[in-house]
Amino acid sequence: MSSNRRDFIKKAALGAAGTTLISNSINAMSAKSYNKIIGSNDRINVAIQGLGRRYGSYMRPIYDKSNNIELSYLCDVMKSQRDKAAKEVDKNSNHKPKLENDIRNILNDKHVDAIFMATPDHWHAPGACMAVTAGKHVYLEKPCSHNLAEGDLLIAYQKKYGKHIQMGNQQRSSQQSQEIIKEIHNGVIGDVYNAIAFYTSKRGRVPNQVQTAPPEGLDWELFQGPAPRRAYTDNTWNYNWHWYGWDYGTAEMGNNATHELDIARWALGVKIPEHVEVKSGKFHYKDDGWEMYDTMEATFTFSGNRTIQWDGRSRNGYDKYGAGRGTIIFGSNGSVFIDRDGYKLYDIKGKLVKDNIVPGLENGNTLGGGGGLTVAHTLNFFDAIRGKSELTSPIEQGAISQMLTHYANIASRIDESFEVDEVSGRIFNREAMKLWSRTYEPGWEIKPV
Repeated sequence: MSSNRRDFIKKAALGAAGTTLISNSINAMSAKSYNKIIGSNDRINVAIQGLGRRYGSYMRPIYDKSNNIELSYLCDVMKSQRDKAAKEVDKNSNHKPKLENDIRNILNDKHVDAIFMATPDHWHAPGACMAVTAGKHVYLEKPCSHNLAEGDLLIAYQKKYGKHIQMGNQQRSSQQSQEIIKEIHNGVIGDVYNAIAFYTSKRGRVPNQVQTAPPEGLDWELFQGPAPRRAYTDNTWNYNWHWYGWDYGTAEMGNNATHELDIARWALGVKIPEHVEVKSGKFHYKDDGWEMYDTMEATFTFSGNRTIQWDGRSRNGYDKYGAGRGTIIFGSNGSVFIDRDGYKLYDIKGKLVKDNIVPGLENGNTLGGGGGLTVAHTLNFFDAIRGKSELTSPIEQGAISQMLTHYANIASRIDESFEVDEVSGRIFNREAMKLWSRTYEPGWEIKPV
């Protein structure tokens, strides 16, 4: 809520004259108008930028009247996405959001309190920095940044403008994950020394890119936004931007490893690694349009002889660890398996000691995800805006976990391991440091603050 509206509401509540005025006005109002006044000092006006696979996972807490949320805008650079989302909202709620192509027009609306950003990766940090500058709180989908430099910028912008930035790694809002990681920190498995984070998927062929006119209704100029301009190639805009080079996506590390690596780092209580080593390659459907690695093994070594290993296989569906994704934590006295459904605690002999599993809390490998953890994460975001709780994934934590994915991507791209300054995060490798940031379309750079 803007300070102007909050001050107005406080003033309107003072004095019998103000109360009488409001009371007399109610009789002349429709029920819908009256409902907009009740609890208006607590109402959060939100906009959603990006109406693809993720936006629907926020809608349940937005629809719930008890949360007192006003959905003011639906924004997407593709007209068909806007129209489809508008029909869904109209069918499921009383919200009548405005449809908008350009997020910058929404940021100019002082009545908007918060933005959900579910765009392609290259838009995340620039969009979030613009939003907090405009006085908006931000729910920022993973990856929070496209490169290492943007993580520093996000933290700097958040500190300067004082707005909440919740990163969308929703497992941070899992009661089961919170419970077991607290126990790990209290020594339930002794001294922790290693974590294995993994992801297995069955992604198939990706079309080879062919230059063509942008599809009808797509604002290709605005889709590119901060990225350098190029001609449109089919089928870039609809998810395959993830695999078509580095202008828009961050490969599977940014797309999925973000989640499990965050849990691993949280459980081990580590921040920036000292050493990064990666083995990666494209091993499947070698003649298709996929330009990134589809298989990666990465090792991050931290001070105190602690390590995190990543095992990611995007296009081979064999469940090496008995599950599609998750994190295994090893300690001197036992181990823990953690995923989105909960956890299993084992003693040093490998005997199950305790578990807390609630199946279906969040869609595991389903495209787009969504579920109870996203709902909890969204509600936490609303509570933080209202001053009722702390964010479960504030950007200063999310950005650190995101660094691991960027380190791995850089090591893969230059095909070299490297040392890292565990204080500054800078890489002791000149070729690697060339990828610390990226090239922006002129006028779209994120200015330091």
